[in-house]
Amino acid sequence: MLNLERLRTLDALARHGSVSAAADALHVTTSAVSQQLGKLEREIGQQLLAKNGRGVRLTDAGRLLSEHAARILSQVELAQSDLEAHRGQVVGELRLSAFPTAARGLFPAALGALRAEHPGLRVRSSELEPERGIAGVVRGDLDLAVVLDWYNKPMPVPDGLVKAPLLDDPADVAMPVGHRLAGRDEVDLTEFAEDEWITWGEGEFCHEWLMFTLRSKGVEPIVGHRAGETHTQLGLVASGLGVCIAPLLGRHPVPEGVALVPLRQRVRRHVYVVWRADADRRPSIRAAVDALRTAARTFG
Repeated sequence: MLNLERLRTLDALARHGSVSAAADALHVTTSAVSQQLGKLEREIGQQLLAKNGRGVRLTDAGRLLSEHAARILSQVELAQSDLEAHRGQVVGELRLSAFPTAARGLFPAALGALRAEHPGLRVRSSELEPERGIAGVVRGDLDLAVVLDWYNKPMPVPDGLVKAPLLDDPADVAMPVGHRLAGRDEVDLTEFAEDEWITWGEGEFCHEWLMFTLRSKGVEPIVGHRAGETHTQLGLVASGLGVCIAPLLGRHPVPEGVALVPLRQRVRRHVYVVWRADADRRPSIRAAVDALRTAARTFG
């Protein structure tokens, strides 16, 4: 009898390419991954891994079983989804994530409504950047993830995921009230060529979007400070340390000392929720999507 957790470990290794990456994806130690794979090899009586430099690679048997593992895990998810749909009740456990401003702006209302309307549903939430949220849904660590892309830079969504729009989130430029452009009705990004930017962490999707957008306008950005949370960025702006992009979602209350000015070319983030297609019939998924959409309506 093949053990599902060991198949899940093999699937993670096949997807991510190394023991350490599989361990990170499964939130376990590298030793735990090695132990699970060793037990799986003994159970089937064949070698699944071979040394490859400092790492490992899948043998022919490993690749064959990993392909079956992906299908088996998908079928298990589909069976669970069908059973939940057959029961027709919003019960069990639901794991979801959102990027920080969406967690701040949407989760309190959405998760509160889910608890009030479906007391048999246990919801577990976390803050994750969009790429990590999508990866968690693909791996099966999460049931849903609230993610985003920008009007001029889409977020790739892997095959096998379903997505539903939640809102279009407008963004302004936040600057100190004493800034030379603070009294304007609208501004252009090219007018901030000499300003220091307060941006997101290196490699994060929103940071990469800002660098891409400024450079596409001929501006080489001057990055002064980095902060993952909008409110931290706005606090730095209030202290006169630079300017930042401030989407509407999750930014209130805006600190004193900060002026918000719309951009001449309107900038919007598209916020949506993703889940696996093989879980599409789960009533808990549908209930969560409905709750998130209701919460999103408050932002127009």
